[in-house]
Amino acid sequence: MMPVTLTSSLVRLDMPTRADTVAITDACQDADVQRWTTIPTPYRPQDAHAFIDALVGPGWASDREYTWAIRRPTSTWLEGVISFRTEHRDLGFWLAPSARGLGLMTAAVALVVDWVFANGRDEVYWECFVGNVPSAAVARRSGFGYTGVAPGIVPGRDGAAVSCWTGLLRADGRPASDLPWPVLAP
Repeated sequence: MMPVTLTSSLVRLDMPTRADTVAITDACQDADVQRWTTIPTPYRPQDAHAFIDALVGPGWASDREYTWAIRRPTSTWLEGVISFRTEHRDLGFWLAPSARGLGLMTAAVALVVDWVFANGRDEVYWECFVGNVPSAAVARRSGFGYTGVAPGIVPGRDGAAVSCWTGLLRADGRPASDLPWPVLAP
């Protein structure tokens, strides 16, 4: 599939490129991005190049993973990344510290989920490491139903299984479960 750009009044989502190397590298120095993702640590510009060259472009070309840069509508600066992986129909995302608390991620999730549903998928799965309250809060605000704790689809940085909070959002609006969300206090 050719990359698509998605826009709202809060965010513009487009394909990350090598021009985003500095922004990606800077954001991936953040302790929370490192803690809650499986990015390499330390994270170097070469890692950003590998991400863009080996994952982003090939992901779109193979319909394996659709990855967008999260930008404000009037800026070219990358504020975060959001991806939809087709095999497990799952969503993943991170946001730079300077962009948190502004509703950008919730807006980005809404755009991607709407696009996924418009392209024939009937559900989107979400997971985050147990304890990642900000990610869970975004999923909850975005309408995902909490489905419990399970081993993650993506193994930890060391290759071991990790426990994840999981959620599901269905295109038809049916609840994914009747489980209550964990207490999401920071």
